[in-house]
Amino acid sequence: MAQINLQQGGKCVVGQFRAMASPCEVLLERQDMALCRTLTELAATEAERIEQKYSRYRPDSLLSQLNANAGQWQSIDAETAALLTFANTCYSLSDGMFDISSGILRRAWQFDGSDNIATQPQIDALLPNVGWHKVQFNQRAILMPHGMELDFGGIAKEYAVDKVLQLLVQQFPAAQAPSIVVNFGGDMSCNRPRQDGSLWQIGIENPSLADQAISAVGLSQGALATSGDSRRFVLKDGVRYSHILNPKTGWPVIDAPRSVTVAAPNCLLAGMLATTALLQGAGAERFLTAQGLQYWLIT
Repeated sequence: MAQINLQQGGKCVVGQFRAMASPCEVLLERQDMALCRTLTELAATEAERIEQKYSRYRPDSLLSQLNANAGQWQSIDAETAALLTFANTCYSLSDGMFDISSGILRRAWQFDGSDNIATQPQIDALLPNVGWHKVQFNQRAILMPHGMELDFGGIAKEYAVDKVLQLLVQQFPAAQAPSIVVNFGGDMSCNRPRQDGSLWQIGIENPSLADQAISAVGLSQGALATSGDSRRFVLKDGVRYSHILNPKTGWPVIDAPRSVTVAAPNCLLAGMLATTALLQGAGAERFLTAQGLQYWLIT
């Protein structure tokens, strides 16, 4: 299990660990170090379970096994079927722009801050393996075309936030859980307002100056998720290429905001809407306004 660190300050205790290549936190509105350690250990164990199951970087993960055996029907469990159903909804609502089969394009693009631009032949070689509409699945099995790979990178962390918060709240009798915030790399969810009615103050990162916040958002219940290019990009001849790729062309989306943060009832929905907004490019704000949810957009 990941190393756990605890910090106490004010009226809360913060448990910290790393998972999914992100700093993770559990904020507990109680001055109870032992309880916070127990909750943080539960959070770390659940995050590790989800990462082990759905990470594309682990050859022993379920996702890696599905990708390795593309071209034949494969059995899936209920949790995976639910994630695939959500991915299907994302694909439909975004007119095919939010596509979990587009991760294979990373073979052409290395968003490491360098000036290495993918070539059109590299992209053209990969595009035939992109297209969620080519996948068949039901609640028990999936069939992906040979050569296709799925990538849950756009939803797994947000899914983990929701699952962890649900797990932690379940450790208390009904309606007796204290206010808890689960924060995985800036994607977070909260179960209830603080006891004194005040809000958890959440900073929105400045995409031009990583690790610096440009504004604070008050969170009492629900979730926040952010998508942007502050850490993953390519810079060539003064042009910044975001890691948000158009699955239909294989190229970065143009004229997209630098960062989008969305507030929603759960983190999975917030993350989907933030990423889908970026995929709209110049139409991001129009898309967000149509959703009727609170959002913060940085250009």
